[in-house]
Amino acid sequence: MEKWSRWEQRLREILFANADYLTTIQVSFEHVVKHVLDDLRGIAKGDYEVAVPEKRKLGTIVFAAVSLVPDETKALFDKISDLDSRAKMFLEENNVKSTLNSAHVTLAHKRSHGVTAVASFGVFCGQQVPVEFTAILFSDKLAALEAHFGCIGNEKISSKNEWPHLTIWTGAGATPKEANTLPQLVSEGRAIRIDFKEPFTLMGTVNFF
Repeated sequence: MEKWSRWEQRLREILFANADYLTTIQVSFEHVVKHVLDDLRGIAKGDYEVAVPEKRKLGTIVFAAVSLVPDETKALFDKISDLDSRAKMFLEENNVKSTLNSAHVTLAHKRSHGVTAVASFGVFCGQQVPVEFTAILFSDKLAALEAHFGCIGNEKISSKNEWPHLTIWTGAGATPKEANTLPQLVSEGRAIRIDFKEPFTLMGTVNFF
């Protein structure tokens, strides 16, 4: 007991001697609560970045999308070519099959829809969903397939994009994002739309990028 008493006395002396320093490094409960509330408000507004799972080590998530197997997507081009000579000519002249290296249909983009919208697809990450393609739209600079999602379980998957699509080709100077303008270009007579009599369906996987 005497040993413990001496130890306790020594501890008290050290604490009292460094009381000022210990006070300066303490964080008040009120400060912690305020910090948490500020974070929650930021989350509600979408004003924060979602950390990518460590195994990916890619910084931050930018968008959620349904990824497709490129070879399966390319196989659709032959079927589309059989439907319409204009589509066949476009796909062949622009060598679309050879230039397509990856394929995805965006569900939500952080910049356009907010991080909360992107994060909302987290519950479906890694799960498969059917994707129906109902039309091809193309201009001299862009080409895309119109897309519609099926269900995962009983949950209907819906893109935050006004016009869900799979960009399959971009010409010189064009960016994939510009494919969003294809419906407008069609209405202006600056692009062609070919509807399929029956949709083509592929299975895709919900992922973060």
